[in-house]
Amino acid sequence: MIGKKGVGIFMFNFIRGKSRLLALILIDLLCLSAGYWLILDRVKLTAWYLSATDVFTYFYVMIISVVIVRFVFNVYRQMWRYASSDVYLRMVLSDLIGGLIYLAIDRLAFKYHLFFAHAVAAVSVGLLMTLSARFVYQFFRKRPEILHLHHGESAQLASSKTNVAIVGAGELGVMLAKELLMNRKSRYHPTFFFDNDPRKIGTVIEGIKVIGPDNDIIEDIQNLPVQEIILTLPNIDPAVRERVVNTYMGTGCKVLVYDYPTDRLDHEEKPIIRDINIEDLLFRKPVTMQDPDSVAYYHDKTILVTGAGGSIGSELTRQLAKMEPKRLVLLDIYENGVYDLGQELRRRYGDALIFDTVIASVCNQNQINQVFDRFRPQIIFHAAAHKHVPLMEENCSEAIRNNVFGTLNTIDAAETYNAEKFVLISTDKAVNPTNMMGATKRMCEMIIQSRKESKTFFVAVRFGNVLGSNGSVVPLFKQQIAEGGPVTITDKRIIRYFMTIPEAAQLVLRTGKRAERSEIYVLDMGKPIRIYDLAVKLISLSGFEPGKDIEIQEIGLRPGEKMYEELLVKSEDCEKTEDARIFIEREQGFERAEVDAMLLSFRKELERDSSDATVRAALMRLVPTYQLAEEVNRTAAETREFRDLAVHSYLDAAVDPGIPS
Repeated sequence: MIGKKGVGIFMFNFIRGKSRLLALILIDLLCLSAGYWLILDRVKLTAWYLSATDVFTYFYVMIISVVIVRFVFNVYRQMWRYASSDVYLRMVLSDLIGGLIYLAIDRLAFKYHLFFAHAVAAVSVGLLMTLSARFVYQFFRKRPEILHLHHGESAQLASSKTNVAIVGAGELGVMLAKELLMNRKSRYHPTFFFDNDPRKIGTVIEGIKVIGPDNDIIEDIQNLPVQEIILTLPNIDPAVRERVVNTYMGTGCKVLVYDYPTDRLDHEEKPIIRDINIEDLLFRKPVTMQDPDSVAYYHDKTILVTGAGGSIGSELTRQLAKMEPKRLVLLDIYENGVYDLGQELRRRYGDALIFDTVIASVCNQNQINQVFDRFRPQIIFHAAAHKHVPLMEENCSEAIRNNVFGTLNTIDAAETYNAEKFVLISTDKAVNPTNMMGATKRMCEMIIQSRKESKTFFVAVRFGNVLGSNGSVVPLFKQQIAEGGPVTITDKRIIRYFMTIPEAAQLVLRTGKRAERSEIYVLDMGKPIRIYDLAVKLISLSGFEPGKDIEIQEIGLRPGEKMYEELLVKSEDCEKTEDARIFIEREQGFERAEVDAMLLSFRKELERDSSDATVRAALMRLVPTYQLAEEVNRTAAETREFRDLAVHSYLDAAVDPGIPS
């Protein structure tokens, strides 16, 4: 049996947990009582036949009717500090229905009836007073400094906040302003909206003045009480976004973004305030994630990803996992990366996702055949490869063993075990290669092109550098900045193509869905970016001044590097697909017998002599476009093509006859 003390504790906890609800009901009862009595007390002046008891009865029945309907409409479950128009409409409708219920009771149960006009007036005034109480609460919630009781605390809180201006007085900007005003723990205080719309300039939204346009703001921004600037410009044209970002980054104020993170696959619910990152500065239209056709294609299939622990392999796995495949097989020689990926998948999907982790080398043909025999994958994404250009220049035989013959082992296994599709992850360095890594990838593309008659569809997807991937220049720059510099670049003139990891993986999946036999697909990487400009932007985003706080040093091109990368062998052979970001290179491939003979001869030659000089010379004979980097770089900066690359996308030049190629 529960004692008196237990009952007391239960009641105390119940009341404390329901304190907000009880307080809200009490305030409503006071407002409704005041409103109803204001009208009903004067009813006796026009309805002499009603006694005081009748008026009190009407009063109580009206309050009970309205409050009950408010409960039914979940009015008291709303968080009123964030209430918007739909919440207020809910209250208006509940009071309207409550008033109708009262009228029905009045006509059916009472001898003397309240005039319809009196009932409408009472309900309306009661509603007006409860709404007014809500508005007053919201007003003081946004501006607590007005209340003298908390003035000292509010002043101290306000002084600790950072004054920000919100660029964009649209829906997202207003939503952010409301959030900052209502959240007392927010570290930001909105002081202005910046907007170019002449209809908004000079108006006040949520108590915040809208000023503009941009040109006037930039001239006067030093005189404004603004410390930081938050951009709220979703879904605008990339060129406009680039102009806005560059404009406000030049003000000396810290620039932030209120937006979904660049990796939208994992953060789709709510935008956040975040720093501008280097991915934002690509200024391209974002790739819509989770293409419905791709989801349908990969659903309920057994898929093998080699190199699954790497940057591209792991992102392919994450996106495939969302498509509910029958089974995922994650193969990698490096156990740490694929182990971490496996733990992530278990946390996210539990038993809903079936996947297996295989530690194996693609160079071991017996192991690869065992994996295919056990799992019988229908689709293979081959991302396993050595990718570091300078390291492969110093380890030529290993580049051949892993990149060429490891790929060949996987291709042969896919064909032997009747896989539906094999997708090779290639690189822009395979085009007119000047290094071992690029040449080995080009050799892999030649193998893909020679398998036209196979039952398995073999395709290659070629793209450039991926921001944030293992071995990418961006993590190196960030580390050098964190250490105080200097930031080292090979050459101020060097340019590269970049895309984000989720973007690259999504386009690879789309390509795999539509790919046909022995095709090489090229992803549109957008405009090429100068590595020097990339270093300058990263230093600026880190809060330092390039050349003053952090030095930028040229160290010269590394072995095998060239001044610019290409995505096509022959631009005139580029063909558009229905996806504007994916192109097909229509190049005449090699015959299978020819490539098989080349590989057999190559293997025998390596068995006799695996020195770097021999390997390089042999690969140059097999890959006709393979040239020494020194020869290519000697004339690159003087060519018209190189100058055009600084302005236009190479792919744009390939498909637009108005741009010289």
